[in-house]
Amino acid sequence: MGTPDFAVPTLRRLAAWPHGALVAVYTQPDRPAGRGHRLAMPAVKQAALELGLPVEQPENFKDPAAVARLGAYAPDVLVVAAYGLLLPQAVLDLPRLAPLNVHASLLPRWRGAAPIQRAVMEDWQPGARTGVSIMRVVRQLDAGPVYARASLPLDDHTAGSLHDALARMGAELLPQVLDALLEGRAAAEEQDADSVTYAAKITREDSCIDWSRPAVQVHAHIRGVTPWPGARVALRFDGQDKTFPCTVAPGAPGAACPGAAPGTLAYADEQLRVACADRWYALGPLRPQGRKSMSARDFVNGALRGLRPGPCGHAAAE
Repeated sequence: MGTPDFAVPTLRRLAAWPHGALVAVYTQPDRPAGRGHRLAMPAVKQAALELGLPVEQPENFKDPAAVARLGAYAPDVLVVAAYGLLLPQAVLDLPRLAPLNVHASLLPRWRGAAPIQRAVMEDWQPGARTGVSIMRVVRQLDAGPVYARASLPLDDHTAGSLHDALARMGAELLPQVLDALLEGRAAAEEQDADSVTYAAKITREDSCIDWSRPAVQVHAHIRGVTPWPGARVALRFDGQDKTFPCTVAPGAPGAACPGAAPGTLAYADEQLRVACADRWYALGPLRPQGRKSMSARDFVNGALRGLRPGPCGHAAAE
């Protein structure tokens, strides 16, 4: 039971698992997408059809007939990975062994809708790690006991690169739990209620950058909203009447910026830098509104010929 790209590695790994058979794949209904708003299949449906697996797409499980149809498959295990639909207790009671969820965090940290992005944005301390948890699904959000965890260092991941890494990690960890369940040796650990944190849903408002924070936290925030919704900033240069709305890619914290107010924009060594609370932050590639991504050097050469090194403007929320 899954819908987006994150669930596809798990689906493919289950299809190849030698100790059981996938009897059905549940995913959300096809929905309008793109500028043309044409109906598009979820990524999981596309993968399931490629694998020749039966696909079910109920709107929800409020209708007892939808629950009965799932029950007719007589599942030993339900595997959920980013499904996006609430499962009533009647569904959770169907599998003979357990309903399992592949969750993209080290529970109980980052329960909720956006564990990958929030881990990147908030766990910026040196040596921070995140990972995946295989848990038993219960009615309370991401609160079930955990059968297994696997972790990796956050390093300089963006939300996009971490998404892909955790999708693969979860797909590899899941069969270990399934084997243990079949052999009667699976043990689940209750989550520590005192360590719970929640990962609020990411919105377009998260695109805004608070330059008054330390540069390492700004760097984490930009990485956490890459690729979606993207870090957006309006660059205003001295002597220019217009602003330049841009999406900026992750760059790097730099030298200390004593005396520079947060948001001060400077150009040096072919880099556009923004003053944070403690250091300059060198912007990564920029994508001006309606244009392709380009380096700071190309942006300056194309839009602001003759710009001299030094403080040159201000970066503000778009």
